[in-house]
Amino acid sequence: MPRPLCTQPPAVAVLRSALPDGQAGAAAPTSLRLIPAGPFRAPDGRPADAPAWQLDGETAARLVADMAARQTARYIDYEHATLHAKTKGTEAPAAGWFDALEWRPEIGLFATGIQWTHRAAAFIRSNEYRYISPLFSYEPGTGRVLQLLGASLTNDPGLDGLTDLAALAAHLLPHPQEPAHLNPTLAALLLALGISEKPADETAALSAALAAAKTLQDTLASLQTNVAALTAQRENPDPGKFAPLATLTALQSEHAALQAQLAALSAKSAAAELDQVIESARTAGKITPALESWARNYGSKDLAGLTAYLSSAPVLVPPGTQTGGKSPAGGSGKALDLTDAKAVAEAALSYQTKQAQAGITVDTVAAVAHIMTTTGAH
Repeated sequence: MPRPLCTQPPAVAVLRSALPDGQAGAAAPTSLRLIPAGPFRAPDGRPADAPAWQLDGETAARLVADMAARQTARYIDYEHATLHAKTKGTEAPAAGWFDALEWRPEIGLFATGIQWTHRAAAFIRSNEYRYISPLFSYEPGTGRVLQLLGASLTNDPGLDGLTDLAALAAHLLPHPQEPAHLNPTLAALLLALGISEKPADETAALSAALAAAKTLQDTLASLQTNVAALTAQRENPDPGKFAPLATLTALQSEHAALQAQLAALSAKSAAAELDQVIESARTAGKITPALESWARNYGSKDLAGLTAYLSSAPVLVPPGTQTGGKSPAGGSGKALDLTDAKAVAEAALSYQTKQAQAGITVDTVAAVAHIMTTTGAH
């Protein structure tokens, strides 16, 4: 029959056991006995509130199941530093971790699969640490072990001072009631289903496992429905949502052709606009035949720049007076020697005089430019 829950808060005990193969150079053990089987006592006379501590097969099976159901590993620290850290704020580095227990009849409870830190393993190999000290809670009066709380590496060959640590632990650690015994197979099932909270009894555990399995089954059915829908959509696509590849390719080709036509029309439009700007400038006397090539080259690259320039450019040839390379109106008709500066100056002065008579004022620079362009200068 299951043992009744204890009615008193549990007590806490700290013990010391020698590490196996405790010789310099030996490898750090991965399996350690933490609590001996049967009744046991400490050399200093503990426990004072029970005839002896007790660990039997039934209690050990519950401890093994509790360990299997945990989501986190149990610690092994140094000199029970974890207990000190709770009150003093000191560091409590881990020496190792274990997440499995094993009961060996008539021998005791073992921690298995221990993973030591590099530092702790080096301490053990060099014989700098030789003892393991388990920390556990027990039922006052009977001494029956209730929980394994952790373990530590220690070098204290006796038990001096450990009683004080036990008293400290009794104030710091919670006082849980003894958990109900849970079938190890059921505990493993709960762990696999992701249920970390321990149910009160096996009936509640089974109900929780069935509920979790039902949730997983519903999730699987929903996923299967989604997969079937996606498969049907892939094999029979909706014509209203997906266009055939040939149609898409044709549309892309048509788009490219329209883009090319648009570019050609834009080029023609720009050329026509440039012709209009140059023609307007020629009519206004701001571009001479010699400057037209320059203006056209400039306008093909920056029509806006050319337009801005011409809007503020001076009149080089008064409107209606360009002769297309012939002698200026009223001239002798003879070819002008453009290398003769005096002849050019006289021709420019004559041109200014005639324009003044017609009521048109032309400055000297414009007059010289007129002479140079109307007589074929480049």
